[in-house]
Amino acid sequence: MTYIDIPEGKEPISYVWGELVPGIGPAAADLALAVYTHTTLGLREFEAARLRIAQINGCLFCLDWRTDRDGEKVEQEFAGAVTEWRTTDAFDTRTRLAAEYAERYALDHHGIDEDFWKRMSGSYSQAEVVELTMCLGSWLAFGRLNRVLGLDTVCVLPGH
Repeated sequence: MTYIDIPEGKEPISYVWGELVPGIGPAAADLALAVYTHTTLGLREFEAARLRIAQINGCLFCLDWRTDRDGEKVEQEFAGAVTEWRTTDAFDTRTRLAAEYAERYALDHHGIDEDFWKRMSGSYSQAEVVELTMCLGSWLAFGRLNRVLGLDTVCVLPGH
């Protein structure tokens, strides 16, 4: 169920993000797209962070989505590994840190401590940390927007 009335024949995301609030929506959509278009992060760490935010937000559309980079996507079991990021043997250090950062960013940003930053700086450059943080902010805000307004239940991926 959506909490926004979508006119007959309108695609929900395009309508809400584009037409309903034309002064804000297109700019928000540009940011949401920029994190995919301009990222320098590896696919696995990108998807680990993105999926962890999707799991926390509960956004059905985001949970179903898999980022495609030139025909490459993470394996089917990857989402389960993200849920178990603390103990999975499927992740390298950067991927595990990306999932951890996503969780801490979304659920306990005041608890991010010096030990965590030491581990992050041992694996990520400062530019990568800022980029990942901007990605997390985008996913947290816009995935949550879609979930709260019920848009995640009416938007479908191509081929679904």
